[in-house]
Amino acid sequence: MATCDVLIIGAGPGGGSAALHASRAGLKAIIVEADPEVGVPVHCGECLSQMAVDNLDLDLPEDVIALDCKGIRVIFPDGTEKLLTEKGYVLEKHKFEQWLMSEAESKGAELHRSHRVTSMERIYNSENEFTNWKIDGRGEQFPIECKAVIDASGVSGAASKILDMGTEVEVIAGFQYEMTEVDNDGYLDFYLWPEYSPHGYVWMIPKEGGRANVGLVTTDKKGAIKYLDKFVEDTYLKGKGIQNPEWRKPGVKPRPFGGTIPISGPREITTGDGLILVGDAAGFTSPLFEGGSHLALWSGREAAQTIAKAISSGDLSDKAMQPYVKAWKNRFPPYHKILKGKTALYELTDKELSNMARCLPKELGSMSPLDKAWIGMKLLVKHPLLYTKGVISVLLSFGYSRAKHFGW
Repeated sequence: MATCDVLIIGAGPGGGSAALHASRAGLKAIIVEADPEVGVPVHCGECLSQMAVDNLDLDLPEDVIALDCKGIRVIFPDGTEKLLTEKGYVLEKHKFEQWLMSEAESKGAELHRSHRVTSMERIYNSENEFTNWKIDGRGEQFPIECKAVIDASGVSGAASKILDMGTEVEVIAGFQYEMTEVDNDGYLDFYLWPEYSPHGYVWMIPKEGGRANVGLVTTDKKGAIKYLDKFVEDTYLKGKGIQNPEWRKPGVKPRPFGGTIPISGPREITTGDGLILVGDAAGFTSPLFEGGSHLALWSGREAAQTIAKAISSGDLSDKAMQPYVKAWKNRFPPYHKILKGKTALYELTDKELSNMARCLPKELGSMSPLDKAWIGMKLLVKHPLLYTKGVISVLLSFGYSRAKHFGW
């Protein structure tokens, strides 16, 4: 039977970060990845802010960077544009995740692809103290015995399902095309435009060479591709090329790629005896624009450090995992306030969104308290009915969703 200190389920950004930091802490780490290749298929828009890179002390190799970007441009239904200038990167996400895992392997971590966990059994001693796990699944390395588990399996939440932890997350559908011949000025474009993305938004995330990820998220999962096609047809993107990303096998007809994203905030339970959930598996995404890479990387590191201390102390109980819970609760802004603002945002009509936007300054990233008070006065004088629609909650949710809180 294979044995290790920590078993990490999933080789995405959370799993890669956990494996790297566990190995740096001197733990024997095994990663099991259900797919045959790390980083494939790509599920997200592929962005990472400079602040995230700095916070996580990453030294990104050139080949994983698809574009150095200046920040985000938010575009409203009437064409009003607002900027949030925060530097960052568009990644070749599959290459980034492969690089991260190779860094972990260079420190001694052991990766097994095409390995899917199907059962998890906790072992307790005669004093009813947790001692270790016995993990089984599909793949030649199973069963595996380990002291602790980090679940980085993504939105599917392997541990939550297998252990019936009684927590659920709400998800939203996200799909995108890789398009060609798309000009860019270094900004990521986010369109708040209900006509094309009910209860969601559309994005254009540029890459070098005229490539761009053009996609959307919407609560209407069945209609998502229809809305995306309509956006492409009705805008400057009409007639631009659509191709498969380089990670997709050649000879396949070009089609969208993506998946589901947790949007309801952290799961109520993110730890247990010998267990920590990270990234999407824990429900960690920015609640307004759904970015999750920074949070996955951060939580993977925090989980590895917490488990290293627990193993060193000889106490792997849920109590020993609580520093992790305290860390993420201290770091993240209050989700309920942001979700309140998000709900109000999606209740606004196209006209109301545009009226709100025209009261905002061109640059959203450097507003002083005086600027915010002035915005409040403009809204009160010009569009007082917006106050009854929760516009203040909307504006607060924008502020809380900046890179300094959640990264992107």
